[in-house]
Amino acid sequence: MAHIITSKCKENRYTDCVEVCPVDAFHLLENMLVINPETCIDCSACVAECPVSAIYSDQLIPEEEKPFIEFNERESKTSPVIAKKIPPLAK
Repeated sequence: MAHIITSKCKENRYTDCVEVCPVDAFHLLENMLVINPETCIDCSACVAECPVSAIYSDQLIPEEEKPFIEFNERESKTSPVIAKKIPPLAK
């Protein structure tokens, strides 16, 4: 099992979650974050830190967000790891 970042992160890209991840499973995209499911240890530490409630267990993800399971897996393979908080995207 792993955690997945969903559409709620798009255009926000809050990074509060990355600093609590014990295994550096987060990857930085231009407008959001993704989690590498192979690295994630399913500790759930990131869930409470997300100010927009964008992180779900892959077992509890809402139906409409299920495409993000594959999206996180695919995008995490080619994007850089992020382990330090950075400013969110300007609105």
